Amino acid sequence: MSQVRDSVSNGATSPTVPSGGETSGMPVGDAMGTRNGEPDSVSWTDVTVQDVHDARVRIMPHLHRTPLLGSDTLSRMTGTNLGLKAEVFQKTGSFKTRGALNAALQLTADQRERGLITISAGNHGQGLAWAGSMVGARTVVFMPKTAVPTKVNAIRGYGAEPMFSEDMESVFTVMEAYRAEHGMTFISPFSHPAIIAGQGVVGLEILEDVPDVENVIVPVGGGGLISGISLAIRSQRPDVRVVGVEPEGANIVRQSLDAGKPLAAGKIATVADGLAAPFAGDLSQAVIERYVSDVVLVPDSAIVDAMGLILDRCKVLVEPAGAAALAGLLSGQTGAKPGSNTVVILSGGNVDREKLKTLL
Repeated sequence: MSQVRDSVSNGATSPTVPSGGETSGMPVGDAMGTRNGEPDSVSWTDVTVQDVHDARVRIMPHLHRTPLLGSDTLSRMTGTNLGLKAEVFQKTGSFKTRGALNAALQLTADQRERGLITISAGNHGQGLAWAGSMVGARTVVFMPKTAVPTKVNAIRGYGAEPMFSEDMESVFTVMEAYRAEHGMTFISPFSHPAIIAGQGVVGLEILEDVPDVENVIVPVGGGGLISGISLAIRSQRPDVRVVGVEPEGANIVRQSLDAGKPLAAGKIATVADGLAAPFAGDLSQAVIERYVSDVVLVPDSAIVDAMGLILDRCKVLVEPAGAAALAGLLSGQTGAKPGSNTVVILSGGNVDREKLKTLL
């Protein structure tokens, strides 16, 4: 399998926004006249490590600093000195709240008035629903009608309005028609500067908790988390390997890397609904191409096995998406050397109890 670029120049910088928690007053997410909600031309320089530091100041007074767990058994099984970054304990059960709140806190008054809209399998929808309620913005979340009921109910519970498409492949088209009719602001689940910067705060915390980290293994759906983490870490520590893990049946980021351009997904088929992105984004792909060391694929069976291991050995329940990174490390594909200091991301924790019965 071909690798992504694994070299990052020291000192490669781009213009940054003012530091601190104040909004610049620039609109953060209008989708009008754009493809999949993004500007016509984007570059990996459109989001910077300074943006990540600014996001931390902005959002962390409202969020949890999630713990780094350890497991001697999983360290032995993976042949690494393993830490598990437990984003499962973040508000709403996943890292998604970080980016969503970062975007919401930078909305203009007009954008808050018009409301927010997004697409989601559930976790981003919960994060944006919670963030929208924090700033008093109406929030609409378009989901496939097969979405996990627990996630749908949670989105309602946070005060947002779930709406539905036939499947994940068509969800953006249906959402965009509604957005255009109602003039709402689209906040991408993964390919947006504020989203990427917010998720990148996870990377800053990893560097503090494990200063000598050598590998960070990240679950990949649309790529917002791995683009943020890789930007935050490798712009400061280019020697660290950041490797993504996708399900074999939902691998749009890997496909897009191989094609050299962002693609739309064909048929999506995976137990890890949280990683079922319908397309790759221009900005997230550009950041991934710049900073990520590799993206590898695992079958659903490996993801389910990893779920069981995490529950048995760490006493932590994660949804399938939350176990993908460990599954990738256990597969031996990530390039982690024996004895290396390695961190895997555990996120999210929004598993449906009925679905859980069929998995474990």
